[in-house]
Amino acid sequence: MMGTCLIWWLMMLVLGMAFMPLTAIVFKNYRDCGWIFSKVLGAVLPGYFVWLLVSTGLFKFTTTFCVVIVLLGIVLNTAIFWCRLKKGKSVFWITRENGKLIICEELLFLLLFLFWTYLAGFHPAAKGTEKFMDYGFMASMMRSTEIPAPDIWYAGESLNYYYGGQYFAVFLTKISFTRIQETYNVMRTLVAAFAFMMPFAVGRQLWEDRAVNVSGKKRTGASVPVGLLAGAAVSFAGNMHYVLAGPLLRFFGKFLGHDSDYTYWFSNSTRYIGYYPKGSDRTIHEYPAYSFILGDLHAHVVNLMFVLCLVGIIYAFMKSPLLISKTKQRDSLPRRLMRSLKNPYNLMFGIFLGVFHFTNYWDFPIYFVVIMAVVVYRNLREGQFSPGYTIGRSLLHGAWILMISELVALPFTLQFDSMVSGIALAKNHTSLKQLLVVWGFPLILCSIFVVWTIIKNARKTENRGWFRNLLEKTHPSDLFVAGLVLCAVGLVLIPELVYVRDIYEENSARANTMFKLTYQAFTLFGISMAYILVRFLLNKSHVLYVTGILGSICLFSTIGYFGTAVSDWFGNVLDRSGFQGLDATAYLENDYPTDAGAIDWLNENVDGSPVIVEACGDSYSEYQRISAMTGLPCVLGWYVHEWLWRNDTEDLNERKSDVELIYTSRDGAEVSELLEKYDVDYIYVGDLEREKYKVVNDSLLKSAGEVVFERNGTYIIAISE
Repeated sequence: MMGTCLIWWLMMLVLGMAFMPLTAIVFKNYRDCGWIFSKVLGAVLPGYFVWLLVSTGLFKFTTTFCVVIVLLGIVLNTAIFWCRLKKGKSVFWITRENGKLIICEELLFLLLFLFWTYLAGFHPAAKGTEKFMDYGFMASMMRSTEIPAPDIWYAGESLNYYYGGQYFAVFLTKISFTRIQETYNVMRTLVAAFAFMMPFAVGRQLWEDRAVNVSGKKRTGASVPVGLLAGAAVSFAGNMHYVLAGPLLRFFGKFLGHDSDYTYWFSNSTRYIGYYPKGSDRTIHEYPAYSFILGDLHAHVVNLMFVLCLVGIIYAFMKSPLLISKTKQRDSLPRRLMRSLKNPYNLMFGIFLGVFHFTNYWDFPIYFVVIMAVVVYRNLREGQFSPGYTIGRSLLHGAWILMISELVALPFTLQFDSMVSGIALAKNHTSLKQLLVVWGFPLILCSIFVVWTIIKNARKTENRGWFRNLLEKTHPSDLFVAGLVLCAVGLVLIPELVYVRDIYEENSARANTMFKLTYQAFTLFGISMAYILVRFLLNKSHVLYVTGILGSICLFSTIGYFGTAVSDWFGNVLDRSGFQGLDATAYLENDYPTDAGAIDWLNENVDGSPVIVEACGDSYSEYQRISAMTGLPCVLGWYVHEWLWRNDTEDLNERKSDVELIYTSRDGAEVSELLEKYDVDYIYVGDLEREKYKVVNDSLLKSAGEVVFERNGTYIIAISE
C-alpha cells in the first residue's frame, strides 16, 4: 500500500525537476531556487490547463489528455532552459552552494510524506464527517469525461461547490496511473508534507536574508531552525485552548467553562467559542494539524498547498530588485502596461488567485489583499514615495491581476451559482476571555514585534517622515513578517464585525466566516511566530529575550497538540498491528457487509455516470454510501449540503418525496413516471433503504427492470429502456 505513496513522491520529484526552469525564474532570489515550490507549480499549472480545456468543452477529461498536457509543460520548460542557456543566463539551479540544501529539503519532504502516510494508514476509511462528500467528488470526476462532473447527490445537475481540491487530486491520480481508493489518503498526506516544507522554505529564506552583519557576511546559522519551527507551527501545532484544556485542565477547567466531568478530545480546540458555555453563536476555528489528522480532503485543506506556494511567490516578489528611476516614473501608461504584462509575478498572482475561485474562494480576497500590500510597498519605494506614481501604478497592477484571475476562473464562474446571501453586521461577538484563550498567544507575541519594529525604525528626521523611514530602514524580512501579522490580525477581527450570510445563520451565523478566515490567520501566524521568536531570542534586549523564551514555551506547548490528536484519532501508532493500509474503501466489508459486494459490482460493471436511486438522508449520516463510494449520481443526497449549494428547498423536498414514492408506491405507473423524470438507470435496495422506508415494494421494483445483482437481501435493478 505504501507503494502508492512512493509513486506519488517520484511523480512530484519528476514534475518539480521538469518545471524548475520556470520556477527558477520566479524564485531566483531564493538560495534553493524554489526547489520545493517547483513541485506545486508542476502540479497546478498543467492541472489548470487541463481543467480549462476540458471545462470549456474542447477536450475530454481522460488520462491520455492529462499526460499530454504534462508533457507539453515539460517541453515548454525545456524551451525556457535552452533560451536562457543561449542568452548566457544561469540555468543550473543545483550548485555547490545550494546542493546540500536541496538534497536535505528533498529528503525531509520524503520523510514527512512517508510519516503522514503511515499515520493515515491507521484510519484510512473515507467515512465520517464530510469524507463521503470528498471521496464522492473524486469518484464522480474519475468516472466523468466532463468538468464539472455530475453532482453525486443531485441527479441531472453538475457540481455547484468548490471542487478544485478534489479535481487536482484526481488529476494527479490520472497522471500517476494510480487508484482513488489509495490516492484519497495520499493526497491529504501530500498536502500535509507540503504544509511543513513550504513554511520551512519561506522561514529559512526570511532568516537567511535577514542574517547579515555590518561587514556584509551572512550569519545564517539560525535559518534552518527558523524554517523547522515555521513548518512545525503551521502543520503540527494547535492553539492555546489545547494547552489549557488538555495538560493544564486541572488548573484552568473552571476558567474555560468546562464541567468537572469534562474530558479533552482533539476536536474540542476547534470548537470552543460558542460551545463553552453553549449558546446560539456556535463557531469553528480549525487549523491545519486538526485537518490533516481528521483526514477530510476538503476545499480549505487541499488549497493550503497552493496558498503556501503563493506566499512563497509573494515574498520572492517583495525582495526582487527595486527599479528606482526618475525615467521610469515618467513612462507613459502604455509602457507601464507592457511592463505589467511581462512581469512574471503578476501572471503568477493572477493564475493562483483565479484557481482559488474553484478550490476555495475565501482565499481569493485574503491573498489579493496581501499581494496588493506588497505591490503598494514596492511602488512607494520605486516611485520614491510619490503619491501619484504609487496610486497609479498600484491601481494598474491591481486591475491587471484581477483581470487575469477573473479570466482564469471564467469557466467556473459562468456555471457556478453563488451560495452567499450577502454580508451582515455581526450580532454576536466573542468574549474577551475566549478570544484570548484561542488567539491571545499569537496576537500578543506578534503585536509586540510590530510595535518594536515601528519604534525602532519609524523615527522622524529632518528630511523624511516616520512612515518613509519605517519602509526604507526596516529590513524586507521584518516588513514581510509584519505584513503577514497585520493580515492575520485582520482575519481574526473581521468575524467580530461582519459575517457572510448562509443557511446556518440561526445558530451558527459566524461559523463559516470565522472558520475560513481564521484558518488562514493561523497559517500566517505560524510562519510569522517562528521568525519572530528567533529574532527575540537573539536580540540583546533582555525584555525581548524573555519574551522569546516565554513565547517559545507557549509554541512548543501547542505543538504538543499533535501527539494528543494522533493518539485520540489513530490510537497507538507504534503498534503496527493497527495499520490498515491506505484503501479508503476497505472498511466497507466490515461496516457495510451487505453493501460491499454491490458497490464492487457497480464500480466494476457500470461505466460513465448513470443515475441511481438510493435512500436519501441527513448530512453527515451513513446515507448516500452508494453514490459516495461509486461516484454515481443519485436523485437526492445529503439534504443540508444540497440546501447550502443550491438554496432551493422546494425542489429538494420534491425530490425527497419522489424518492420515497419510488420505494413505497404500489402504483406501477407512478413509479415508472418518477424513474423517467430523473432518468434513473439503476435502483438500489439495501439495509438502509429498508430502514428508511420501512415497507419497500420489492415486487413492483423488480418488475421495473432486470435484477443484475442480488446478495444477502441487497439487490440492484437495471431499469428497462
